Amino acid sequence: MVDGPTVHLEISHVLKLRNHDRGVLKLSDRLPTEASAGSASVSAMPATVVLGAQWGDEGKGRVVDVFAEHADFVVRYQGGNNAGHTIIVGNQKLALSLIPSGILYPNCIPVIASGTVVDPKVLLAEMDMAAAKSLDPSRVRLSANAHLIMPWHRKLDAVKERYLGRNQIGTTRKGIGPAYTDKYARTGIRVQDLFDPKIFTSKVQTALEDVNRILPRVYNTLPMAGEEIVDEYLGYAERLEPHVTDTSLLLWEGLREGKQVLFEGAQGTLLDVDHGTYPFVTSSNPTAGGALVGSGIGPKAIDEIIGVAKAYISRVGTGPFPTELHDEIGDKMIELGGEYGTVTGRRRRCGWLDLVALRYAVRINTFTRLFLTKLDILSAFDTIRVAVAYRYEGETFTEFPRQQRVLYECEPVYEDLPGWRTDISGARSFDELPPEARAYVEFIQESAGVPIGWVSVGPERSQMFEVS
Repeated sequence: MVDGPTVHLEISHVLKLRNHDRGVLKLSDRLPTEASAGSASVSAMPATVVLGAQWGDEGKGRVVDVFAEHADFVVRYQGGNNAGHTIIVGNQKLALSLIPSGILYPNCIPVIASGTVVDPKVLLAEMDMAAAKSLDPSRVRLSANAHLIMPWHRKLDAVKERYLGRNQIGTTRKGIGPAYTDKYARTGIRVQDLFDPKIFTSKVQTALEDVNRILPRVYNTLPMAGEEIVDEYLGYAERLEPHVTDTSLLLWEGLREGKQVLFEGAQGTLLDVDHGTYPFVTSSNPTAGGALVGSGIGPKAIDEIIGVAKAYISRVGTGPFPTELHDEIGDKMIELGGEYGTVTGRRRRCGWLDLVALRYAVRINTFTRLFLTKLDILSAFDTIRVAVAYRYEGETFTEFPRQQRVLYECEPVYEDLPGWRTDISGARSFDELPPEARAYVEFIQESAGVPIGWVSVGPERSQMFEVS
């Protein structure tokens, strides 16, 4: 049984309001593919962006892993070690926060581009972990223009969140926000600075002059010693140097040679600093436009933009969440979906799928296809609810509202669909799904207005298949 009030709005009316005179894509309109039914493999695409269509944690790492098999380069273009993904291949489990998924494939070059912020200690630890799992970290390439996360960034991140108390943003306290703040204030330190000790030392000293005035006076915290920081970071330079290059040029040359490039976004669309639920967002642009800026590649290079969406929705930290569930159904989603952050271990908030937010993500990113994950988790419920609109003060919103107050105080307009109440984890093609599960996928596709190209019914690569 589904608890809570139900406000119905005919889905045909919602689609009419949203689409006006535009047609809605049917399953028969999907893009052609070359992969065989029941396989997680995909046809090669010259330049593809894969990013989250929700608040992150959609299973992008596993999706990128599937596409990376066909890629010559896998590129991380924004964020830092505040975003993690776990990849399961057979009995091997790999949790990554900086190195792209391409590390799993010997012919693929993992690239950390200039739009990222990098904690060198974390990066080197991930390289060591990869080597321990018989993977080759020597292939990793790091942009000389990427900004470094410095110890004072982590310190400021932690004390600011503590100082804000109940009003805190909910950061991972990894220093990502303060590192981006310095980047845009033009006081940041870049990877290339590590290889000029004089310049690096000068920049550290200049930065600490400000930081050490703030820490004791504002946050009642001890100042930081510059000499120790310089020694620590210059110690990373020797190991990092073989990996550092002009990644924009590397990718441009690869594209000119017909190489396959896959761009991997961290976080998700609704956490974008410009287009997300500000201020409860990340400090960079996970959206498709961020892939271009963060990697130094022009828009004509991109052939396909794939949005990854869970069959329900979740978010970590604070911020508005119209369809959040505070009952046993939400708890069950968390339990069955293993909804705990890869990096922080924090319990995620869960709720029914929000199609208003999904349509917004489609518009912001111009997705060409969607990859729907964790459909199997919904097998536990008799009725599946989907938010098709919001209602606030007598007004119905079928598009994402410009006022955040609406997101906090709106009442979701739900459409109820029948559940299937059977284990679908063994399905290896769309046709093997129960009729109710197929109808749910078709419903999402028609409302979102973009084809669903793939569905996953479990964490293994064999449990992801193309919609055929």
